[in-house]
Amino acid sequence: MKAALLSLLWLSLVLHSHAQLQNGFYNGKCGTNNVEATIQKYVAQRFASDQTIVAGLLRLMFHDCFVHGCDASILLDGPQSEKTAIPNKTVFGFDLINQIKAALESMCPGVVSCADIIVAATRDATVLAGGQQFDVQTGRRDGTTSFSWLVNLPPPDISVSDSITLFESKGLSSFDMVVLMAGHTVGVTHCSVIKNRLYNYQGTGGPDPSMLGWYMWYIQTYVCPKDATWDNIVYLDDYSSLYTVDNSYYKQLVAGKGILPIDAELASSWQTSWAVNLLANEWGSAFPSLFSQSMVKLGQVDVLTGTQGQIRKVCNSVN
Repeated sequence: MKAALLSLLWLSLVLHSHAQLQNGFYNGKCGTNNVEATIQKYVAQRFASDQTIVAGLLRLMFHDCFVHGCDASILLDGPQSEKTAIPNKTVFGFDLINQIKAALESMCPGVVSCADIIVAATRDATVLAGGQQFDVQTGRRDGTTSFSWLVNLPPPDISVSDSITLFESKGLSSFDMVVLMAGHTVGVTHCSVIKNRLYNYQGTGGPDPSMLGWYMWYIQTYVCPKDATWDNIVYLDDYSSLYTVDNSYYKQLVAGKGILPIDAELASSWQTSWAVNLLANEWGSAFPSLFSQSMVKLGQVDVLTGTQGQIRKVCNSVN
């Protein structure tokens, strides 16, 4: 029965290519240069000195694709661009994308889009962090507009039902949502984000009872003391797996050690708890493949292709 259910879910994740996205889109379009190998080289160089770039790129891609589609609009500068929206103020990795773009422009000007660089670079970072190698379809074009008021991203305290609705509006299933949330396996938050959960859950004046007791005590005592004057970093996964893309995130949730409110609710909601439990246990070995498939689907959200948009000369400005 479980095998049959897994097969059905696998079929639900079968990738339907966008009409003009394709594997190997840049083959032969940059002289003798291999576009994807060039992107991979720069990502590997950054990863060697800064493993947090994995979380940075995953977040950058998610924030780009969820707002106006995967069109690199998050990279554009401007007084009211997406970059200026509060959820994007802590996004990083822009410098790496710009570095890769400059290298590719020197090889073949006006050929490779910033939108494709984001998707390919995020794939490469994920693989370096232990994820499964997978092909990304390319052929995206870059958008020409970016507005902060269009930024509508799921906050850390969003309900599971509202999150499912938001993901479905992007053509992503509730299972895709659960799988993509595993990006938190390399993610962090800050004490200010979870303060209410630690000390005044739903106005009770106490902690959230759904978090494992000793773990709550540890976070309160050593990571986010109530009267602390600093806003400490809180890792969203087990310390032994901080920079590894794996299914340990789900094991944390099942054990009552989810950090963000949405993490905790994923493990308790009837809509998602079944998937969390399977991904933490029986389907753990299938997680790398499922994650890669959902990442490809994310990269297909509302893309520009053909003659739409443009190929920017630099990623932070329109031509």
